[in-house]
Amino acid sequence: MDTYLIVTVLVVVSAVFSFINVRFLKLPGAIGVISIAVVVSIIAIFTGEFFPVMFRSITGLNNNINFSQTMLNTMLGFLLFASALRFNWGELKKQVGAVFILSTVGVVISTFVFGIFFYWLAILVKVDISFIYCLLFGALISPTDPVAVSAVLKKSRMPKHLETIITGESLFNDGIGLILFITILEYIAQSGNDIHPREIAVLFAQEVFGGIILGGTLAYIAYKLMRKVDDFQTLVMVSLALVMGISVLANKLHFSIPLAVVSAGLLIGNLRFGKDPSGKLNDFLEKFWTIIDELMNTILFVMIGLRIVMMPFLTYYWFVCLGAIVIVLIARGLSILVPIVFLRRTLNVNYNNVQILTWAGVRGGISIALALSIPNSKYKEVIEAGCYFIVIFSVVVQGLTLNRITDFFVEKGTKPTAL
Repeated sequence: MDTYLIVTVLVVVSAVFSFINVRFLKLPGAIGVISIAVVVSIIAIFTGEFFPVMFRSITGLNNNINFSQTMLNTMLGFLLFASALRFNWGELKKQVGAVFILSTVGVVISTFVFGIFFYWLAILVKVDISFIYCLLFGALISPTDPVAVSAVLKKSRMPKHLETIITGESLFNDGIGLILFITILEYIAQSGNDIHPREIAVLFAQEVFGGIILGGTLAYIAYKLMRKVDDFQTLVMVSLALVMGISVLANKLHFSIPLAVVSAGLLIGNLRFGKDPSGKLNDFLEKFWTIIDELMNTILFVMIGLRIVMMPFLTYYWFVCLGAIVIVLIARGLSILVPIVFLRRTLNVNYNNVQILTWAGVRGGISIALALSIPNSKYKEVIEAGCYFIVIFSVVVQGLTLNRITDFFVEKGTKPTAL
């Protein structure tokens, strides 16, 4: 398949799934689309012998899409920029302590808790996987996905300060998660040889600070250009050039694409530009990127759902994958609870918020892309299978029940408790 045909098929399928959801299922957009795609994939797997055309079509589409590269190097930049563009910097500053702690210390805690518990689970169910690969799994599944979080929170009734925390955390926690993932991969590649702290520090600085500086610098240049014009088409073109340029340069320089585009989006989204002091140009630009966000979100979740048809090995790992769902929730909860115990005043959250923040920690395409990027080994299958189970559960189940969880614990938190 050529590129144009692949894009056409994805858009057509996404449009059909979106129509079915809006017309009949009436579920929240991303949840409905991924649910339909999962059902179609499961039907294709079990009826492949009787309806080979559908099975071959879905398989052929997946074979022609490099999900990991498409997600990390192409779609992610647009999706994160769109989310950051609409993010309120003033609200972020109020919750900066919680966002910083959860997106750094929280990810480290979650990685090790998940790795240890998953290793014990694997021993219990007699699945062969080494401890270092359990930590690798923990590193790729611990960061919450900004795209999935944004999709789930759109119609949530979560209190504003908690929504700011979970959204801000999801935008910034990819840096530390990626560093942990790459470091563990390098350790595995070197067959257990020592990795010096200096190498980790250089890698961290290159990925994180390099990404932030690149994104901020290019966004400032783009902002200066935008201030001199009042033409909507030109503003859109400059913003598109900014995102695409950041993605290409960050990839070439081995900087963090997520942190680069998030930095750029926050800067552009919270500044006024153009010769129109009323801010209409900002509003128009925001609406444009909202449309881009909606379209790419739909296509991404269709890709995630249809990808399952490529993973018949899921049938071999049911117990360990279901256990992984429980473990990731435990790890998420502890990664929030431990900082609250020691830094409760700084974080500006209480113990009743732990359950809400835990359930709102949705995983998505980034985790799947990282799982698929793992070099071939005898442990890769179980990690991919567990990752897909967690992502599907978090988007569909956690997404559909988030409002109920929020309402229950918000109401509980307002009631007086006995001393």
